[in-house]
Amino acid sequence: MVTDLNLLTVDLEEWFVVEALAGRHTYEDWERLPSTVEKNCLRLLELFRRHDVQATFFVLGYVAQQYPNLIETIHTAGHEVACHSFFHRRVDSLDREEFRLDTRRAMNAITKACGVRPLGYRAPSWSINDSTGWAFEVLSDLGFEYDSSIFPIKHDLYGMPKGPREMFRMKFDSGRFLYEVPASTYRVAWFNLPIAGGGYLRHCPYWYSSRIIRKLNRAGRPAVVYVHPWEIDPDPPAIEGLSKLQRLRTYGSTSILLAKLERLLTDFRFSTVMHYIQRRRQQQIGFR
Repeated sequence: MVTDLNLLTVDLEEWFVVEALAGRHTYEDWERLPSTVEKNCLRLLELFRRHDVQATFFVLGYVAQQYPNLIETIHTAGHEVACHSFFHRRVDSLDREEFRLDTRRAMNAITKACGVRPLGYRAPSWSINDSTGWAFEVLSDLGFEYDSSIFPIKHDLYGMPKGPREMFRMKFDSGRFLYEVPASTYRVAWFNLPIAGGGYLRHCPYWYSSRIIRKLNRAGRPAVVYVHPWEIDPDPPAIEGLSKLQRLRTYGSTSILLAKLERLLTDFRFSTVMHYIQRRRQQQIGFR
């Protein structure tokens, strides 16, 4: 079944929490570092408004605590507000109870900011993997309806290479369900190629990304596009001492991402993750 609907998502976080900068700043440093999340988020909101499109914002609890009015603005504009943890700590660095406490704290901050409980979750740095499968049941117990943390690729920092590539539903002993919405990949031979988000969207030529999205749509699968506010910053904070790889991951092609998003929103249809899940529920197909 062909689809013409894709999923637009934003990981709402500060520039200083990114994986390439891990270990450079403690949580105590955060409040003295220059914040860019609000100004860049407002640029994204204006882009989405002009194209009359709704997105899912996976909100860091810390950002919700610091900028509650921004979260309310996102919600009022008709976007879905979901959860991206509180402190951006990798799930595979936490035990079960630490994960539960961090997630609940983030949920509370988000709910306080906009009055709506988040139904979706995305782990920092795609860090739910083969060693942290217990996290899915915790999310279900906390009342989440879906997760979007699996990235079925092989990568030095994250990934679940043998993970599912399509949306599916998990059922737990409690009787609860949790939908999984993996990051988009395209299968070539024995490899899953990442597309349509983060550095992959920034560095790859537009013709490549758009071509693969169309192939996914013809196969009946939505592309999951994801961006971060710091990726569209025209004047990002200077960061000293980065390796060439870290600089590429942090700064590479950020000057052209907004123009790429403009083209994507012109060429393709997008919705929130929850809207897509609800539509699939109504069709009562595609889940197992």
